[in-house]
Amino acid sequence: MTTTLPPAPDTSITLPAAGQTRPAAPVHVRPVVRFRSSRPDLLLCFGLLAAILLVQGWNITHFPTLSDDEGTYLAQAWAVQQGDGLAHYTYWYDHPPLGWIQIAALTWLPSLIAPETMTVASMRFAMLLVSAACAVLLYVLARRLFLPRWAAALAMLLFGLSPLSVVLQREIFLDNIAVMWMLLAFCLAASPSRHLWHHFAAGLAAATSVLTKETMLVVLPALLVTMWRHSHRDTRKYAVTGAITACALIGLGYPLYALLNNELFPGPGHVSLIDGITYQMGRAGSGSIFDASSGSHGVFQSWLYYDWVLPLGGLAGAALLLLTLRWSVTARALAGPALVVAILALVAMRPSGYLPAMYVIQALPFLAIVLAGGAASVAHAILRREGTPFGRVLKRRTGSMVPPVVRHGVAGLLAVAAAAYVVPHWYTGNRDALTVDANAPYRAAASWMQNEVTDPASTRVLVDDALWLDLVHDGYKPGTGAIWFYKADLDPAVTKTMPRGWRDLDYVVSSPTVRRDAVDLPNVKAALEHSKPVAVFGDGEDRIEIRRIAGGDR
Repeated sequence: MTTTLPPAPDTSITLPAAGQTRPAAPVHVRPVVRFRSSRPDLLLCFGLLAAILLVQGWNITHFPTLSDDEGTYLAQAWAVQQGDGLAHYTYWYDHPPLGWIQIAALTWLPSLIAPETMTVASMRFAMLLVSAACAVLLYVLARRLFLPRWAAALAMLLFGLSPLSVVLQREIFLDNIAVMWMLLAFCLAASPSRHLWHHFAAGLAAATSVLTKETMLVVLPALLVTMWRHSHRDTRKYAVTGAITACALIGLGYPLYALLNNELFPGPGHVSLIDGITYQMGRAGSGSIFDASSGSHGVFQSWLYYDWVLPLGGLAGAALLLLTLRWSVTARALAGPALVVAILALVAMRPSGYLPAMYVIQALPFLAIVLAGGAASVAHAILRREGTPFGRVLKRRTGSMVPPVVRHGVAGLLAVAAAAYVVPHWYTGNRDALTVDANAPYRAAASWMQNEVTDPASTRVLVDDALWLDLVHDGYKPGTGAIWFYKADLDPAVTKTMPRGWRDLDYVVSSPTVRRDAVDLPNVKAALEHSKPVAVFGDGEDRIEIRRIAGGDR
């Protein structure tokens, strides 16, 4: 039996015959960046990550002030751990439960690091893991979208060190976890390997993101744009179809759960998913961000108070990329993230919607990457000798190109000027996060309730969720002893244990959240009106008052 070898490739050079033109130069294809095998990328990424975690972790338990939302998510995670259901009170489908189920899986970390600190404050250490994952995924995504190494590093720094990011990423918000999953979905969608399973996994990650915080649903069209651009032409329809199918099947698990519990449709005697969605969609709007008297404008100004560079610079970067899609390779590569910014901005600007303070968290990584991408586009236009509109116009008008030393000098001057403005601004913005103790009144109130109440097991206290778990751990009965103040008016399971209303209570811990929302809660309002302070911690609007109810049994 003989073996026939394939013919050897022809390595000779054939010159074109007379009158023939040379073949066109091959199209330049950008090299694929594989993060795990690139030592410079690994060293740079993890060096920056150490700096980001140092800034975000310093003083994390003391600033910002504990919020009721943080306490609520952690209390719901505690209920999952205890096997008491999906929430510490009646679960009414306010958000999909996957977010605090993930939080429940992270609670082991704070007990190792700071077991003596307040429950909610110490749990913030677990958010550092989420921040670290988001920062690394953002760097990987930037490189997969063909940004140069310096631009990927810039995106990571913008995302991790902006004062707005430092404050919001410390807090136990579902948005932070949802962003981590969405960044993973984008990284998988832009995978250089183009395996079908990467795209299916992107659909799974996207569904996990939406089930963590349902508002991430609006980002899915931009994810599909990224997948479409980065999938192989021959398998594109399978990749996109598989991703959509995977996302839909996982997402449908939430309404299926409600259906199996007979809680999908409204009815007497039970909560329903439809009621939860109706409430969320029908919430009173906070007005337009362009109306100086609206709540949305106040939220927008609070973002700019911490940092305007990332939000406004990111919007400008997204606009630049979307306007230059036709001739900019960088713009085409970043079309997905730029579209995310555009969608989230349009949703935020709708005049009739409700704009929560944590909404901007969903946009932060995409603002960072498009701002870095915009900077890369500008640098490309300045430094390239030809092939850009800037270079062609300059050559047409002057007949020659600007010398390289001048172009590099201009680029360097712009970089130094930007750093000279941003670094002092961010130093000032981050100073409070690194030095201020905003939670001393909460710690003092928790200590008073632990040490001054002689019989916590039989004492009934209205409290916000920032302190609820601390009281439970100190011996107050969960649900009926330590009572999340909203439930004293809104949850029939609690109100039926209070036949005399506020008179069945002993104390109310009056925090800014309790005082603000008591206007619409009759029992809470009456408890405040019929009580006297026995201890006050802090001053001004941020004070915490422990008030004994005059008509209580004890």
